[in-house]
Amino acid sequence: MKSYITCFLAASISLQVSVRAEVAPKPGDDIEFLRKSALEIDRQIASFYRSKKLSVPEVTNDATFMRRAFLVAIGRIPTAEEALAFIEIEDPAKREELVAYLMKSQGYSSHMTNWAFDLLRLRDGRQGSQATNEPYRNWIRKAMDDNMPWDDFVTSLVASSGNGWDPKTASVGYYTIDRGMPLDNLSNTMRIFLGSRMECAQCHDDPFGKTERKDFYHLAAFTEGQYQQNEQYMSGLWREYQSDQENRGEDYRVAQLFWDRIYGMSLSGGGKGMIQLPSDYQYRDADPGENLGAKTPFGKTVRMSDKKAEGDGRVQFADWIVTRTGEQFPAVMANRMWQRIMGKGIYEPVDDYIESKKTAHPELMSQIAKLMHDLNYDLRAFQHVLMLTRTFQFATNPNSSTLEGGDDFHGRKIARLSSEQIWDSLITLTSGDPDKKPVRTADNRIFVGGNPVLVGQMDMTQLSDDVLALNSEEEVRKYFKDFLVMVKTGGGKKGKKDESMSMGMAPVQTYGRDSPVRASELPSPAPREHFLYLFGASDREVVDGASKEPNVGQVLSMMNGYVQRQLVGNSAAHVYKSLEGAGTEGEKIRRIYLAILNRPPTEEEMGWMKEEVKLRGEEGYRNIVASLVMSSEFLFLQ
Repeated sequence: MKSYITCFLAASISLQVSVRAEVAPKPGDDIEFLRKSALEIDRQIASFYRSKKLSVPEVTNDATFMRRAFLVAIGRIPTAEEALAFIEIEDPAKREELVAYLMKSQGYSSHMTNWAFDLLRLRDGRQGSQATNEPYRNWIRKAMDDNMPWDDFVTSLVASSGNGWDPKTASVGYYTIDRGMPLDNLSNTMRIFLGSRMECAQCHDDPFGKTERKDFYHLAAFTEGQYQQNEQYMSGLWREYQSDQENRGEDYRVAQLFWDRIYGMSLSGGGKGMIQLPSDYQYRDADPGENLGAKTPFGKTVRMSDKKAEGDGRVQFADWIVTRTGEQFPAVMANRMWQRIMGKGIYEPVDDYIESKKTAHPELMSQIAKLMHDLNYDLRAFQHVLMLTRTFQFATNPNSSTLEGGDDFHGRKIARLSSEQIWDSLITLTSGDPDKKPVRTADNRIFVGGNPVLVGQMDMTQLSDDVLALNSEEEVRKYFKDFLVMVKTGGGKKGKKDESMSMGMAPVQTYGRDSPVRASELPSPAPREHFLYLFGASDREVVDGASKEPNVGQVLSMMNGYVQRQLVGNSAAHVYKSLEGAGTEGEKIRRIYLAILNRPPTEEEMGWMKEEVKLRGEEGYRNIVASLVMSSEFLFLQ
């Protein structure tokens, strides 16, 4: 087994070395910098223990560390082979090497994609429209795959403009997903990226905070003036088709394609920098309907004119968030990542910012905010540092924190897995390593009435580029007429199999709701009858909307649903294949335990399970699998 673990860990190490050899080293690529940063964090925690006269917790055993590292870093349990390899190797550096392997794996970006989808409320479709968020979804996924620095990621979202189908500008989905609700979008922006809760100030001064309604509208001026790109050239034609209730055939469906899936997914108007107060404005410091120029409420002040629209408000807003809010921007994300790795934020809730000096751990909070900045907002490197700490390795503490309003760092608290972690772990047991399967890709085909058209001749990126470049209503009407003819005649081509390849169009990879693939590849949000929804996956209506609350549906799903059909009762499941070559009952039971709970059974457990196999034969192994998968130990992280 040593050769196996050596191979898959060495691959990660060699990858890091090759990267450093080819490009100028970055802090996130320098393992010595990461180790040093982890040590500095541990020193802060040690200082806290001394000041509180707390005993230092024990470091957890290898099996618990392995399972924790897999679930935290990549959102799934190890495969039977990965578990067996790690447990059996004797190498004092294996924990550090395991972390490096996980952080460079495809599983890391898949797990981060789930996190980003939840944070940004990513939904595949839009209610009342044929528009899709598929290109935006793919943009987020690629950003996670590429480990886009967090400051670049935020800037790309907040300052976005352009064609929603163009991979370079598909980040406009951040705004178009909330079309018609710009104030709600703004309050979410402040909450997500700066930990500033301003939603109440949309309607009145916040009685519990510092934000006045006028402050909120000063901020809203930065993003005021969001339009569908060149929509005025299509609006007349679209109204004509809408008003003709009797004739809604193919012509109408093509018009709807243009309006919803091209214009409706574009974003123009870079932010006026000026806004009118609403008619119900109720305070004496301004009048209803009065023009306000954009102005920031904290950090380094950024102002725009209240006399004329300037057109680059979103760019200035993004720059302010990322570079002009002092410690707040890096500190908010550092605390979010601390919660993600350690199980609890240094302060909570993580989206309600507290200045470092006012937290229960001012030196530590200031240190990790600085680390986020020093790592150039490399989220993978930042999480890598946290997983290298001794603090991350402390054994689980069943007791509540002794520190009010913060973490006492005295061992990780037991917590139920997220719905995505449970699902991805079940997929691992049924199918083996799920990260070896192809990821879902954006479907850029042109659909009219639910059917793909002009396949191999044109895709949505090309079509939307053409349509959005038209500069008059006459041009739009002519293009629409010509395109309609192409759709009805098939474009004059038969659509040979290799045409898409000749145009450089990659085959489309999509997955249905029941596909045995990772949660990040499935429809978002999960359908209400799906395992993910039953176990609390977010409905993507609100920020961080996931839940871990128990319900009866979860019990029934484990007893009668996917688990029984695809795992317990499926002789082809990977967990059973991992038993091949095991010569004794005891070795088979041991492998089942390693595959599901990622640890060997105790002597007492081994006795129970051997008795079950003796009584039930081969059926006994299925009963063992069922009992372990439905156990609290499987469903909880420690």
